[in-house]
Amino acid sequence: MRLTFLALALLAAPVGAQEPKPQHKPLRPATADEQKARAAVVIADYRFDDLLWENDRIAHRIYGRALEKAEPPSSSGIDAWGKRVRWPFMDRQLRTGDQHADHGEGIDFYNVGTGRGTGGLGIWYDNKLWTSRNYVRPRILQSRPDVADFTVDYEPWPVDTLRTVRETRRFTLPAGTNFTRMTSTIASSSDAELIVGIGISKRPINGSKLGEVRKDAAAARLSWWGPADGEKGRMAAAVIVDPAAFAGFAEDGDNYLILIRVRPGQPFVYYSGAAWDRGGDFAAEGDWNSYVDAQRPDFRP
Repeated sequence: MRLTFLALALLAAPVGAQEPKPQHKPLRPATADEQKARAAVVIADYRFDDLLWENDRIAHRIYGRALEKAEPPSSSGIDAWGKRVRWPFMDRQLRTGDQHADHGEGIDFYNVGTGRGTGGLGIWYDNKLWTSRNYVRPRILQSRPDVADFTVDYEPWPVDTLRTVRETRRFTLPAGTNFTRMTSTIASSSDAELIVGIGISKRPINGSKLGEVRKDAAAARLSWWGPADGEKGRMAAAVIVDPAAFAGFAEDGDNYLILIRVRPGQPFVYYSGAAWDRGGDFAAEGDWNSYVDAQRPDFRP
């Protein structure tokens, strides 16, 4: 019998041998100059074009197309990182290759999965959310202490056999807030009105715990206080839309959704926020809900 190279290698391996663990780099400490409260946008070309943006209170990430092949299933949802420092840390932490560990400044543990994360969107049609693939063509407009501001495109995707849509979205995160202002323009092969569903991932912990969801139809707000994830703590999220365009609430297997009416080609504004209960600002659900209620958003494009 001829033994393949793989079989010979397996026979030669010592009993109990395991694959080597990936090598992680230590987190580079922030310099004195870097330890200043500010906003920032970074395209992580070293990690499949992850796009990172943060300010002094919260940190987010969206995913490039390269990740779809490298780590499927990838998603056009919005990731949120727990953050406890007021200066940017995402780029330095991502470069360690160990962003899922708490190195003292924050941690990536939210796990978007196939959902919308904290404020990703899709087209709600026939009781189903039709979503795009990952972002393309990023354009950084401003990355300075007072604001992180950029745009991306989402290439055409189908809504059943009804129509094809595509999106350009601007993300604006000023300093001092947990909410990113989203300005979205959705083009369509049909001029008919769209129902857009903006979501918060259900993100079950231990297979069942989903957290607490609050739906405020009068103010057109959807907020979520996540379940405890062991020693990592809890994440929170919220979406605020224009009450004049509000069309109700819905959900699917992955997401809680707030619905709005949208005209193709006409920009619309919504706000997406997130927080971590270990970040120093929101230790309890009531703190987060009070903060969401206090927002006075401007929905003018």
